Amino acid sequence: MPFSLYDITVPSYRQTLGAVAGLLDKAEAYCAETSIPSAELIDARLFDDMFPFSYQVKSTVVHSVGALNALAGGVFSPDLTPPPHTFAALRERVSAGLAALEALTPADINAYEGRDMRFEFKDFKLPFTAENFLMSFSLPNFYFHATTAYDILRHKGVMVGKRDYMGQLRLKG
Repeated sequence: MPFSLYDITVPSYRQTLGAVAGLLDKAEAYCAETSIPSAELIDARLFDDMFPFSYQVKSTVVHSVGALNALAGGVFSPDLTPPPHTFAALRERVSAGLAALEALTPADINAYEGRDMRFEFKDFKLPFTAENFLMSFSLPNFYFHATTAYDILRHKGVMVGKRDYMGQLRLKG
């Protein structure tokens, strides 16, 4: 059975973004239970040279909805805006991303198959097809940031496990 561009992106983005929403809920509950300031998790990093939890969450939306939206113009550039600094604002960003993904149809995404796509940052440019951009750039970045958000919470003591990362499985039925 062949998979379309929509099939290999949107359902996976929705599954993992839903899991990221659950991570936000667990992180906020942990702050309330332990009386630690929310900024301690929102600004947490695994290492000093890495971006904080808030950036990781923001980047899951950037590399899912942002990547799919960029297909229309054929160019994706990094989102340099600061990440949200509250759980409510992070949750709103993820919720908006999930709503945008829900609104996409297979025809919307499959129409970009074979089209030129380019990553640009300042003078640096990488040429792709839409498929190769999504499969070799967008999806790996998306999963990297979702995993790093999960890892930051685990490192800070939030009780999350593999099921929290996996999200709602797409079972036969």
